Order: sequence, then C-alpha cells, then structure tokens
Amino acid sequence: MRILIADDHGIVRSGIRLLLERQPGLEVVAEARDGVDALEQTLACAPDLCVLDVAMPRMTGLQAARQIKAHRPETHVLMLSMHDDERYVFEALEAGASGYVLKREADHELVAAVRAVGRGEAFLTNAAERSLVRQWMKEGGSGPREPLTRREEEVVKLIAEAHTNVQIAEILHLSEKTVESHRGNLLRKLGMRDRVELVRYAIRRGLVEP
Repeated sequence: MRILIADDHGIVRSGIRLLLERQPGLEVVAEARDGVDALEQTLACAPDLCVLDVAMPRMTGLQAARQIKAHRPETHVLMLSMHDDERYVFEALEAGASGYVLKREADHELVAAVRAVGRGEAFLTNAAERSLVRQWMKEGGSGPREPLTRREEEVVKLIAEAHTNVQIAEILHLSEKTVESHRGNLLRKLGMRDRVELVRYAIRRGLVEP
C-alpha cells in the first residue's frame, strides 16, 4: 500500500513514517507539510491512501480530503486529529474520509486504521464515536452543518493565518477583487466586524490552531 503523510510538524511525519514502514506491505511514498502540498503530491504520486492531519496551514486536512476525493476518488483518506469531538468526525466523513484516529491513540491504533481504510472499511478509534456514526449513517443524517460555503471556509482560514488579499488570491487562484468580496460577505454572514473576530471564529471551528 502506497501512503502519503500530511502534517505540519516534521517530527510527527517522521514518527508516523517510522511506525508505518516497519509494517510489511506499507510504503510511505510522499510527505506533505500542509493541505495544499498534500493535494499537489497526491495528484503527482497517486498514493493508495492519505493520512491527513486535521489542522494544517493554508488548507486544513478536511479541505484537502474534499479536494483529494474530488480529483482521485480511488484514493482512501484517513484523518489524524487531536480533536476528540463528534463535530470533527462528522465533517471528516462528509469530506470523504473513511477513518478518524486520535493522535493520542495513534501509536497503537494507526496501523490497524491504515489497513482497514486501505481495504475500503471505515475505522474510528473511539467506541462512542463508532456508535454515534453508526446511528448517523442509519438515520441518513448529515451531522452538524457549517454555515459557510467551502470557498468561504478556505478564505476565512487564510485570513486567520494573516495572509494578505493578494496572497489569498494567489493560493486560491482567484482575483484580488473576488477575495475582497468574499471577505466582506464573510463579515456580513457571520455578523462580525473585523479580522480579529474572524480569527476567533476560525479557532473555534478548528480551521487554525490557537
């Protein structure tokens, strides 16, 4: 199984790589430092499975998962997260991920999760989360909804990371005028006045780390 690892901390990537490559049949073919890099390397290397950290710069793991599944639906996605919160589990599933592993459980759960997701199965580490998601799938529910569009979510994350309108336009391949329009729409939609409030919102949503 050919695997891509994406995490903005090099020491975490190294640890995951060491853990996985000790296992027969698992090969790490690429590492990425953020969501944009993960998408680009997925398109270049065509891995069988991507292990994505939820919280990364420029593009979160959830945003990257959506893009990866849109461009390469055959690539499986496993989310790695520090967040033990059902909201993130729902969002990971909606983004196309097949598994969700807590970082604190990775040392004894990650290999099993990789193998399960690689077989096309779902894998969640927490028993309560498993029960929750089974019920959600049975009822056909969609879980908590994010009030922003995916593009607005991308823009607010980059604003919170202190990127300028010019930088955001370059990263998202938009015009500067379109970015300015998104910024104004975000403030109105969220009932906020300035970037500081957008940063707080992005932290609450898990788009950026405090």
